[in-house]
Amino acid sequence: MSATASIATRHDWSLAEVKALFEQPFNDLLFQAQTVHRAHFDPNRVQVSTLLSIKTGACPEDCKYCPQSGHYNTGLDKEKLMEVQKVLEAAADAKAIGSTRFCMGAAWKHPSAKDMPYVLEMVKGVKKLGLETCMTLGRLDQDQTKALADAGLDYYNHNLDTSPEFYGNIITTRTYGERLQTLAYVREAGMKICSGGILGMGESVADRAGLLIQLANLPEHPESVPINMLVKVKGTPLAEEKDVDPFDFIRTLAVARIMMPKSHVRLSAGREQMNEQMQALAFMAGANSIFYGEKLLTTKNPQADKDMQLFARLGIKPEEREEHADEVHQAAIEQALVEQRDSQLFYDAASA
Repeated sequence: MSATASIATRHDWSLAEVKALFEQPFNDLLFQAQTVHRAHFDPNRVQVSTLLSIKTGACPEDCKYCPQSGHYNTGLDKEKLMEVQKVLEAAADAKAIGSTRFCMGAAWKHPSAKDMPYVLEMVKGVKKLGLETCMTLGRLDQDQTKALADAGLDYYNHNLDTSPEFYGNIITTRTYGERLQTLAYVREAGMKICSGGILGMGESVADRAGLLIQLANLPEHPESVPINMLVKVKGTPLAEEKDVDPFDFIRTLAVARIMMPKSHVRLSAGREQMNEQMQALAFMAGANSIFYGEKLLTTKNPQADKDMQLFARLGIKPEEREEHADEVHQAAIEQALVEQRDSQLFYDAASA
């Protein structure tokens, strides 16, 4: 298949086609992915988001990769739902350091009726700060989805994690169909979808292809597709899994870019384990979104100043919202790095 032919947006991918993409010579695959990427995006811009855990631990789900599951003893401190004002303060810090989207994650099977009013206030408050809003709260019903949309939520994150065939090996407390139903409710309510998966859980290449097929064959592609590398946490059932081969990870990013040409493909969890060369290859393969800051919910993430240094070396700039000129946005980031050196959320290497 030629790179030009694959630029068209499709929703009818077959397993044989996707496996053929994975089997291409590495350089050919990256060239095809970069060609598709340049047809839809500025190759030197990366969308920047910050993720905050607004409720940590004691989740009733049994996801084998997750330190927040109440089924495993990982030593994680359990925390109740954060106060709205504290969430808004964290969002303001995130905006000051260059993020354009603020993502809030709660370790729930689904949000309860008593917690929903606080969640909705968080969405409204973050929107007033001029940030895009994203939440991951577990399974939603139609009424909850509509309430979030009415509050102004831009994105809802609900990962499929892996292929339908491998899913039962990882999670038994929520079905694949339930995940797809939540995504359907989100679309019906007019919100954007953030949905992807995790590599390194013992899945096969066919499972990686199957995950991408599920996402790419949705009626509309997710606007954001996070590709996570398993962060192995002691106490979880997957703590001793083999590391993902770096080239296999890059291949998956490239195939995701080809199959979903207009989506932001996010280089997500596991970036702490990636050296700069691997991250540079990821951007070449079509990744154009990252999480910024020290933590992804409960696991480490490269510090913001390190990301800025890498961006500078690669000639990459943060993707901006329309209201900010390049010079103003860049100056704000640089100033914030100085002002936020004592912040609990961000670390400034200049102060070390």
